[in-house]
Amino acid sequence: MRFPTYDEAEVLKRTWTDKYVRVKPGHTEYERFAGKVGRVVTVNYGGRAIIDFADGAWYDIPATDAHLEVVPDADAKDRFDATANSAQKLPGRQG
Repeated sequence: MRFPTYDEAEVLKRTWTDKYVRVKPGHTEYERFAGKVGRVVTVNYGGRAIIDFADGAWYDIPATDAHLEVVPDADAKDRFDATANSAQKLPGRQG
């Protein structure tokens, strides 16, 4: 994957940020995410989506249609628990 320019990275951010996504099959390095729905927190300037799969960690996966598919919000609500991670606008009390 080519390193994007600043303007290209900004377009990727606007396109992918706050979308629910699923990793497309066929990428052996991402098989551990098969069937999981995640939320794109942001896209970094390397062109990689920072994705929260509600397991306590964030993962960077190329922000391309070849790697990710958008999941409709209605389908994602049942498969993604926004309270199970630290990527909340207003997290609950910790401790």
